[in-house]
Amino acid sequence: MTTELLTALALVLVLEGVAYALFPDLMRRMLAVALMTPVGQLRIAGLIAATCGVGLVWLMRG
Repeated sequence: MTTELLTALALVLVLEGVAYALFPDLMRRMLAVALMTPVGQLRIAGLIAATCGVGLVWLMRG
């Protein structure tokens, strides 16, 4: 794995950890909503998020 990939993974862990540490009740409610959301909707939301993320990285790395 490259240093950039490990740095990105570490940043994801930091952001997710901060969210759970600061807003545990909100995160629990969000997980409950995710469990009730149809799989197709979750898949589409994930694909949109991944596409936006790739686009942002592509623009920044240009």
